[in-house]
Amino acid sequence: MLMDVATGTILYEANAHEPLAPASVTKVMTMLLIMEAIDAGKIGWDDTVTASETAAAKGGSQIYLKAGETMTVADMVKSIAVSSANDCACAMAEHIAGSETAFVEMMNAKAKALGMNDTNFVNCTGLDDDPNAADHKTSAYDIALMSRQLMANHPEITKFTTIWMDTVRNGSFGLSNTNKMVRFYNGATGLKTGFTQAAGYCLSATAQRD
Repeated sequence: MLMDVATGTILYEANAHEPLAPASVTKVMTMLLIMEAIDAGKIGWDDTVTASETAAAKGGSQIYLKAGETMTVADMVKSIAVSSANDCACAMAEHIAGSETAFVEMMNAKAKALGMNDTNFVNCTGLDDDPNAADHKTSAYDIALMSRQLMANHPEITKFTTIWMDTVRNGSFGLSNTNKMVRFYNGATGLKTGFTQAAGYCLSATAQRD
């Protein structure tokens, strides 16, 4: 699916509505809901987020949060956007909604509101470790819808999605962007990669020229 962000015009599509496992491209929706919470004043960039045992136990891509460890919303979002940190995604979901389950309800409600009719989220990460992971599906079309919503209405996210390398924990933990297009593609602005054994390699890429 190739879509113009400004107008929503579809320039190219093939099998665009086929429901597939999106892996960490799921986090486009996670980041969208985080940005909405920030813009609504529910949370702030400098707010402190405490990692729960549940968040700290997340596998896959992570920054190895320890239970009880604290980090700012800004560093959590940076870790999600750059390093696809599952532990930070879960911590932010709990911070905003009280639990990942409640946050997933918000994700599905937002998907419905955006007309993402091919989508059902069961977690905020896209990890396969969920017992209901087989029900976690979206489509190229729906990924384009949520990606456009994020980029068009919350351009501030590009402060994070365009980072190639950076650090958290006062410089002691390095982050390297999983999206190599940020470095090698002219005009790249993001957005999110994903990989699991079940999903294979997934990408929502955004770019702007002129």
